[in-house]
Parts: sequence; C-alpha cells; structure tokens
Amino acid sequence: MSDVSTAEKPALKNDRFIRALLRQPVDTTPVWMMRQAGRYLPEYKATRSQAGDFLSLCKNTDLACEVTLQPLRRFALDAAILFSDILTVPDAMGLGLYFEEGEGPKFKKTVRTEADIVALPKINPNDSLQYVMDAVSTIRSALGGSVPLIGFSGSPWTLATYMVEGGSSREFRHTKEMLYRTPELLHALLEKLAVAVTDYLNAQILAGAQVVQIFDSWGGALAHREYVEFSLKYMTKIISGLIRVHEGRSVPVIVFTKGGGQWIPQMIDSGADALGLDWTTSLADARKIAASRVALQGNLDPNTLYGSPEQIRKSVAAMLADAYASNQERTGYVANLGHGITQWVDPNHAGVFVDAVHELSAIYFK
Repeated sequence: MSDVSTAEKPALKNDRFIRALLRQPVDTTPVWMMRQAGRYLPEYKATRSQAGDFLSLCKNTDLACEVTLQPLRRFALDAAILFSDILTVPDAMGLGLYFEEGEGPKFKKTVRTEADIVALPKINPNDSLQYVMDAVSTIRSALGGSVPLIGFSGSPWTLATYMVEGGSSREFRHTKEMLYRTPELLHALLEKLAVAVTDYLNAQILAGAQVVQIFDSWGGALAHREYVEFSLKYMTKIISGLIRVHEGRSVPVIVFTKGGGQWIPQMIDSGADALGLDWTTSLADARKIAASRVALQGNLDPNTLYGSPEQIRKSVAAMLADAYASNQERTGYVANLGHGITQWVDPNHAGVFVDAVHELSAIYFK
C-alpha cells in the first residue's frame, strides 16, 4: 500500500471537526460542504478538462489531490474530503463504470441473478482500488496537517441500486422487485458489498483518512421496515468492522442517509459517531432525539446558496439556532449542506456560507 509514514505526518493544526464529531469541546462550529470539490468551481472545470473525463480525473493521483485542495484555497473549511466517487467499489468488481454526459453514471453489466452475485469477486482495495489509496496518501501529505481528511464510500444499499439498475434510477424497479420477490438474493448482494466497503474504508484509514463517511444516498427510497433491514443493518455491520483508532487518535464515522430523518432513533444505535441530516429534517428536533448520544451534521438546503448573501446569512443563523438553542452542549454539531453543493452555485456564495458559520456561531462559544 502506498502510504506516508507516521513520522512524516505533521500534527493536526485544526481538529475542531474531529472534536465536534466526538462531542468534545470546540472553539467554534466546524463546517465543510458535501461535493465541495466540484463543478461549481472554475478551477475544477479546468482540471477536469485537463484530465479528459471524470473517471480519469479520479484515477490521476496528482489531479485528484489538486481538486481536493482547490476549495480549501478559497474557503476557511474545517475538513477536506477525498475526491473520488461512491461507485468505485462496484467498478472494481468488474461492472464497467462509465459516465454519459447529462445522464450520470452507468454500468456495462448489471447484477440481477444469483449467478451474477456469485460471480462478483472479492476485491482487494490495495490492488484494484490502489489509485484511491494513492490519492488519500498524497492528499494527506499535501494538507500538511492543516485540516482532517475525510474518506468515504457509498452504502451497500445505495451501491446495490446502481448495480441492479445499471445506473441512476427514480423508481428502483429492478432493485425493489428483487427486494420483494427474492429478498435472499438482495441480502446476498448486500452482504458482499458490506464486506467490500469495510475493507475499502479500512484501507483508506490506513492510507491516511482521519474521518470516514458512508453515503446512503438512496436509503430514503425504502419503506420504514425495509430501510432497517436492507440498509441500516449493513451500515451497522460495516461500522462494527472499521478501524476506530489510528495514529493514536479516534477515527470518527459519519452515516448520511438522504431522506432518513425519520430513522434517527434507529441510526443512533448503528455505532456511528455522527449522523448527517438533509434539509427535510428539523435540526432542532434531531438534536433533542440524539440527546448527546451522537453528533449531527447538516442540514442547510443546498439551494439556499442561490439566494443573496443576506439570505444565506439569515438561513445559517436559523440553522445554528436550531443546533444550539435547545441543547446544553456547545459541541456535537458540524455545519454542512443537506446534500451536495450544486454546479450552478456562485463560488462567492459558498464562501458566504462558510464564513457565516464561523462568524455567527461565535455567540454560542462565549
């Protein structure tokens, strides 16, 4: 495995993000943005053009490092997140990931039968996904201890939807047919994916990731009982198998289920240190439910960043009031968007959001 030795890794200068995830004292509210390295930045577009296409960008160590660092040069962010894609695991399983302009990710092969599932190989992250580990190590070194580095993966359920459907879907026709008609097949697929994701995230941690997040992008598409059985169960299994201490400090785990606010009580028991919230969930109510048992992250509507700077600041102030007004803790909260920043956002507005979090949260830390 490509790695930077512990001796070469400087002390973490800004650890408020990790401290907040572990519900330890902080000096202000930490903030980062999902998809903070992406198409809303002109420098990202230039780098992607240099790479040729999205997958080539992901697999080019130096360019993946460059786009990871780009938002940190613009904004006072409290964390960096590895530039990669949630679908690297099924791609490593031989399904042939590709991207069509305007249509999102697609796979050349689908997984819909018992034979398809049996044929999926057990992946070695330090072989088929070595390019991700190289990127993690390189980014970690380039950060120089300025802020923590987040590694990530898609959840088994989310990965399965893409593998079964062959790409993005709104109806999840084939996946839900498998769920209700042959649930044993879906469980077999999810089991394989849980093992693969556990190995993948552990490899990222060993390569230098200091926090990991599981993106359960499509968990909210499940019915109540099915979410617990087909999504949360496997994320819980992954969390139980993760390295939780590395380089002498805790490695926090974040679970983000888009559309999952109704499952906060169940998610608290997953073993995660923090839960990400989308914009449909009341942050104030979530803080009451969490009752200091887990940290929370989120949940500004990404579309808020289309508004004026004054409106962005107003929305941030309301979000912070929800985070702290009914909770005696002045930690256990990370500001973020409720989903990824969109490509049409003015970068200056993203800066307003980040600066507003730090400035307006000051009253809660006096």
